[in-house]
Amino acid sequence: MEPSIPIIIPRKGRTRQYDLVHKADILKQLKAGIWAYFILLIIEGALRKWFFPRLATPLLVVRDPLAMWLLFVAWKNNEMPSNWYIKSIVFIGIFAIFTALTLGHGNLIIALYGARILLFHFPLMFLIGRIFNRDDVVKLGRVIIWISLPMIVLVTLQFYSPQSAFITRGVGGDITGGGFAGALGFFRPPGTFSFTSGNTQFWGVVCVYIIFFWLNPKLINRWVLLASTAAMIVAVPLSISRSLFFQVGLSMLFLSVSISSNIKYLSRLFVATAVLFAIMLLLSRVEFFHQATEALTARFQDASNSEGGLQGTLIDRFLGGLLGAIQSNTQPFFGYGIGMGTNVATQLLTGRVDEFLIAEEEWGRLVGEMGTLLGVSVIFIRVYFCLKLTQASFYRLLKSDFLPWTLLSLAFVTVAQAQWAQPTSLGFSTLIGGLLLASLKNKPVT
Repeated sequence: MEPSIPIIIPRKGRTRQYDLVHKADILKQLKAGIWAYFILLIIEGALRKWFFPRLATPLLVVRDPLAMWLLFVAWKNNEMPSNWYIKSIVFIGIFAIFTALTLGHGNLIIALYGARILLFHFPLMFLIGRIFNRDDVVKLGRVIIWISLPMIVLVTLQFYSPQSAFITRGVGGDITGGGFAGALGFFRPPGTFSFTSGNTQFWGVVCVYIIFFWLNPKLINRWVLLASTAAMIVAVPLSISRSLFFQVGLSMLFLSVSISSNIKYLSRLFVATAVLFAIMLLLSRVEFFHQATEALTARFQDASNSEGGLQGTLIDRFLGGLLGAIQSNTQPFFGYGIGMGTNVATQLLTGRVDEFLIAEEEWGRLVGEMGTLLGVSVIFIRVYFCLKLTQASFYRLLKSDFLPWTLLSLAFVTVAQAQWAQPTSLGFSTLIGGLLLASLKNKPVT
């Protein structure tokens, strides 16, 4: 709903009072919109698979109108952040539309679909950081922890259900299933999301909040935190996801740095470790946990054989085809056109969705779509932004503020090189980046 235009009463005191009330109303609307963005991110896949399968295609971008509305309302009421990150990305996005239409694929729909990532969702990250405060960041964490409890039940049922079952249906009600092949005959469960990558990213967010709440146990119900911790442990093997395994390991590494910076929290780490050990000891006696662990181990072995070992896996996933794209002799200087590397482009141009026209990994896609100059510029902005976030978060860590540093353990990789061509991945990146900015409210990143 469009905010009402205030009636200015010609008395200075009354005008100022009304302006303050009007601003509070605008901020309330924006905050509600951000919560709606989060809710749609969680249930988008469920809507596309189970409730409105015939609307699966338009629901793919169900959060885009909301993102545009948030940006418009913020701009109209002078609440839109302005910095060189946003200005540079928006300029590149607009310029990339022009090059895509004149020098690239020439399809306006594909160009606009690809550019919306830079024009709407990247700026929204900064708007979330401006509108949310630290209490909102913690509150959303509590909601995530609560959601993890029914989510682990769903993921477990999907893990053991055939792909023809209702809960494992794919986008559009596809009866062939929405899970990806994992190992030992098991499929990677997608949870409430359209694809398994959404499930992986969800549990990555759960993990960072679990760590934060164990360091600040007074902020959440202990039994809920305990149950969510057990759910997180179970989710790692059930996901059959190497990415989630690596993310949990990275978050634990950040935790060790947190504790080393403030030794008085060492006792809380001991308590959390003891609880973790007890949960794993109990789970080791459960057959389904054994099976899931074996499937994850087999997945690692299969991937290691095909990708040249753990080192090859990590290097390829991090560089994401960047070097290959830059060194290509056939690629146009301005690339093949923004949006060309998305599944929507594949569907429109080939009628299929099971292949990548440019590159599967993010950095290779950016360079392939926009060329070396624009593509590397976007990569530089994202990486530099993450480095500034790291600097600011570490400063807060030295002041015994663990929230930004904990969120950084997920945000750094997600914002720097997550697959933004995939809408769910884009949504989680926008959300986690915005939450990190909000947690740094007292020391803005410039």
